[in-house]
Amino acid sequence: MSLGDDGYGDDRHMTRTRLPDGEVDPYAPARRGTGRGMRGGRPAGRSLVTVVGVIVLLIAAIAFANRGGGDSDGSDGASHKGASSEPTHPTGVKPVEGGAGGIASGFAHSEQGAQSAAANFAVALVSADILKPARRHEIVPQIFVNDKVGELQSKLDNAYSKDFLAKLGLNENGDAAKGLTYVSRTAPIGTKATQYNDSAATVEVWCTGVFGTAGTSSTNPVANDWFTMTITLRWVNNDWKAEGFSQKDGPAPVNSDRRASTADEIAKAVEQYGGFTYAR
Repeated sequence: MSLGDDGYGDDRHMTRTRLPDGEVDPYAPARRGTGRGMRGGRPAGRSLVTVVGVIVLLIAAIAFANRGGGDSDGSDGASHKGASSEPTHPTGVKPVEGGAGGIASGFAHSEQGAQSAAANFAVALVSADILKPARRHEIVPQIFVNDKVGELQSKLDNAYSKDFLAKLGLNENGDAAKGLTYVSRTAPIGTKATQYNDSAATVEVWCTGVFGTAGTSSTNPVANDWFTMTITLRWVNNDWKAEGFSQKDGPAPVNSDRRASTADEIAKAVEQYGGFTYAR
């Protein structure tokens, strides 16, 4: 699930310092001396001390400006009020430790924690496991608030019907035919909280992923996709849980001209490389 250029330019923390009136500019041409041990009519020792003092002040000013960025308000996560996104960075918040069945839990009660929850939920909701009825009935109660589980379970069961699975080359249990591997792997690219308070949040998760069936006889080859998932969250029982979600296409970059891997390479990659738990 890039929203444009997220990063900051190299000149973000540059500081221009003006020398005080009457002080010596260390980069100015030296004045012609008027006598032994003198420079510009002043003792050489005093001039040297002044130059060193100015340089020290310059270094201290630049270090102070670079230390915190000058615009931090101490809040967790990215602010949904600003026009630019906030990069993922260490904040001192401990990563999540709970979870079951590969889905994390125990997220921080903060905007940052809500974004982490949404990223993890997006991965589970677009995984190959969500197409397996038995596994889906385990995933939905882990992700959604209790009063939404029944409704969403029914909607997903109807969406991933036997006919729908057959179009993907899967049987009613969500399994591919012998010799084929169904692939559905999602990677969040970034998150943005569009609404947040202590009890509820709405988070957009920009994702990319690979989807399809790998195998020599596959009629549904594995392809890349880009989409954005919007997840509404509620703070219940000391954790973030989802109330609902929606999905839309893009933003998508221009495809590169890199050679496509073979079906066998894709199938092996899915088996050999595990997924991630996302926490900021």
